[in-house]
Amino acid sequence: MTANSWNTSRPWRGIMVATTLPLRDDLSVDYDAYAEHVRRLIDNGCDGVVPNGSLGEYQTLTDEERARVVEVAVEAAGDGARVMPGVAAYGSAESRRWADQAAEAGAGSVLLLPPNAYRADEEAVRAHYAEVTKAGLPVVAYNNPIDTKVDLTPALLARLHQDGHIVAVKEFTGDVRRAYEIAELAPELDLLIGADDVLLELAVAGAVGWVAGYPNAFPATCAALYHAAVSGDLRAATPLYKSLHSLLRWDSKTEFVQSIKLSMDIAGHHGGPVRPPRTQLTGAIEAGVREATEKAIAEGHH
Repeated sequence: MTANSWNTSRPWRGIMVATTLPLRDDLSVDYDAYAEHVRRLIDNGCDGVVPNGSLGEYQTLTDEERARVVEVAVEAAGDGARVMPGVAAYGSAESRRWADQAAEAGAGSVLLLPPNAYRADEEAVRAHYAEVTKAGLPVVAYNNPIDTKVDLTPALLARLHQDGHIVAVKEFTGDVRRAYEIAELAPELDLLIGADDVLLELAVAGAVGWVAGYPNAFPATCAALYHAAVSGDLRAATPLYKSLHSLLRWDSKTEFVQSIKLSMDIAGHHGGPVRPPRTQLTGAIEAGVREATEKAIAEGHH
């Protein structure tokens, strides 16, 4: 979906960029720079934004900062339906409050991790999603068992969808086989690409959206790649994907926030510092990100 064919009835479809959050040197939030970033992404072919995801360092924000980020995103996007805030929290009540805040701000949907303070069982997961659904916004599940230790298996996703509690899933495991099982068990559940370095594989498997990291640095090229992939134009998508893959795989590494912010800085956009406990990249990791980013720029990506 290009900006002109963006799906207003299912606004979580298309390229929803998990936005980085620009910080000043004193680590305060630069809301003006964030608004400019949101506008730049949409102007360059992205369909919407996901504030307060892990890339947005939501765990380090105060309540006031986290709420303001959503408000700024909605205003800058020009249409609140283009905004899908992350509402993850340790408790279901807190996630529900963030979903309520997103609704009040005018957002179109929310992105929700399962309970992640402990290894929640199926009953707890289903109750968690049921509670947040009460806020009235469509809920997109986020499956990241690598970090949360709670796996939203295809069977559990099908139950959550049957319950009426989720409309889509951001699938981050990298296990492409799951796409086909999800389609079999819950054919009406929208599959969203959750990791940049399996974009082509999940697009071929039927994904209808991408909760994306690297468009923060290269929005226009990433938009071209996504549209070619989901339209089945492998002759266009495959060489682009191969060209970008050394960069895209940083989205799945522990240092993904710092990596994408560094790529933004190198590409001439404000990435900036990160808040503790994250630290700036150094040594071989910094060199690897820099090399992949400079390669992308040299090959004309932007």
